[in-house]
Amino acid sequence: MARRPANSGGTITRGGGVALGEAVFRSLCEALQAGSYRAGDRLREEEVAQRLKVSRTPVREALGRLAARGFVAPAGGRGLIVRNLDISEVLELYAMREIMEGAAARLAAEHGSAPEIDALRDIEQAFVEASATDAAEMAKEMARLNRAFHEAICRAARNRYLDNASRELQDWIALLGPTTFTVTGRPKTSHGEHQAIIAAIAGRDGDKAEKLARAHIREALRCRLKLLQKQ
Repeated sequence: MARRPANSGGTITRGGGVALGEAVFRSLCEALQAGSYRAGDRLREEEVAQRLKVSRTPVREALGRLAARGFVAPAGGRGLIVRNLDISEVLELYAMREIMEGAAARLAAEHGSAPEIDALRDIEQAFVEASATDAAEMAKEMARLNRAFHEAICRAARNRYLDNASRELQDWIALLGPTTFTVTGRPKTSHGEHQAIIAAIAGRDGDKAEKLARAHIREALRCRLKLLQKQ
């Protein structure tokens, strides 16, 4: 029996004229990012509709969009299943992530404002403080703050197309399962890498910021491959 997703309940909240199908789609993407849905989980139209308290029509539309993007695939019998990426897809994903994160860091060094750089420091301080939280929650909170850190760099880059592409990439990363912050020593090394990236952005050194960001993603890939070897 498939694991029932945790913390993915509640009603859909729409704002700014967002269509219901779009709101359901966003809710499902957020559930993927939060780890509420994981590779191998089954998504059934009627169950999602009941959980989100909407009709099945917008759920059908949202699931169709997830399938079109390759996040889910038909399962035996009824419903869809969250995909599990193979090793070649993981390598391709991180190759693209390295390019995009490097570009974002470079552009942030060129365009980021002082308040945006201060915000990066604040996020990183929260990342450090997360190490003092309960062990069961530490990696999860660090993963959330890490996403916030990279999203803040993308916003500071002042490029809407890069920002949109980066958000989609994060949805794919959500399919990979456990965060790399569960790898021994990764939180500490990641913190050092983040600090160096912030310093390069604050120093308006685009070349260095890009180089450091790309190295940061390569190290994340190394840790990801460690996790995959254990599966």
